[in-house]
Amino acid sequence: MASRSHRSPRRSSRPGRRTALVSAVAVAAVALVASLVMAFGSGRGAEGEEARKVTTTAAADAPARERPTPSGRTSSPSPSPSASTSASPSPSPTPTAKSPKPKVTSARRPGSGTATLAGRIRPKTTYQGIATLYDAGNGDGACSFGPSDDMMIAAMNTTDYETSRACGAYVLVRSGSASVTVRITNECPSPCKPGQLDLSTQAFAKLADPSRGQIPITWSLVSPGSSDTLSIRYKTGSSKYWCGIQALGHRNPLARLEVRTGSGWTALARTGYNYFLSEHGAGCGGAIRITDIYGEQLTLDGIALRPNTVQPTRVQFARH
Repeated sequence: MASRSHRSPRRSSRPGRRTALVSAVAVAAVALVASLVMAFGSGRGAEGEEARKVTTTAAADAPARERPTPSGRTSSPSPSPSASTSASPSPSPTPTAKSPKPKVTSARRPGSGTATLAGRIRPKTTYQGIATLYDAGNGDGACSFGPSDDMMIAAMNTTDYETSRACGAYVLVRSGSASVTVRITNECPSPCKPGQLDLSTQAFAKLADPSRGQIPITWSLVSPGSSDTLSIRYKTGSSKYWCGIQALGHRNPLARLEVRTGSGWTALARTGYNYFLSEHGAGCGGAIRITDIYGEQLTLDGIALRPNTVQPTRVQFARH
């Protein structure tokens, strides 16, 4: 019995030690878990704060990246000489689809019906000469019209070119029973003779086999029935201090281009590359008045001073 009573307290003391040990381990585990939770939460908070900073920065930067580049800032290349026969500058036009149409108001003053302002090339007159042919490339030439979708074009001899007065004229060319209407887009210098036309290969083929190289022709000025309207283009580099102005798509040859200044209408000098120049900026960006060889005048107001941009209008000269 004595031995039993001696063992009994020892057996009863072991569970207490285990309980204390388990409690200590549990407390340590809880403390470890708590510290891990705090550390993990702190890390996520730091990451969240960093994410918020990145999001805020991106939001602040977004308007600057998405802000459109101001139009007209990109400079166009200077006009280059025609690849055919002319050394006059010829700028590449800017597509009109990217430029808003100008709000153009026009005033029309009918002409007399007779070509009182015509130069060497006059209506109802038949001219004789020869036709040669050349590779017109993309259709650009000394008249600086730019590439052409219609290759029924020709270069006029220097005498009849008349410092670009022939530019844009439509000419009916005949050889035997064949005929073709071409638009003058280029100049044919010497040895081209008065009366001679240098036709594109495509136009020459309408009259004869291109292998012939040269054929006798007659030709005369015509006023086509196209429903297209004319356009205005300011030359590359134009500003309020200096500008060059060009009319494109006109049905009849032009006699004058004027700008409105403080002293009234001022006629601009015409260049061999078919621009009218205002050397000191007078009238640049203002109203424009163009006159055809029949004396008809079209006044255009609202043409913006946008260099190298084709700006369509809603007007055209009358057919004759």
